[in-house]
Amino acid sequence: MDNNLQNDYVCIKALQNGTQIIGLTRGDETKSHHTEMLDKGEVLIVQFTEKTSAVKVRGNAEVYTKFGMVKAEK
Repeated sequence: MDNNLQNDYVCIKALQNGTQIIGLTRGDETKSHHTEMLDKGEVLIVQFTEKTSAVKVRGNAEVYTKFGMVKAEK
């Protein structure tokens, strides 16, 4: 795997209690492999790895990437 991909971080700030962050696997079949629950104001910094290819946000949150910020809304 390209080391540059492993250095990509995403910062997620929950705007409501109970915001779910779900890590999804790489490979032939995409599966959920890790879930975090954030309360309002909590911040999670995630990194893409050989195992994690995507992150799903369920709830109201601000997602910060090197490309800018996007709001996830329920």
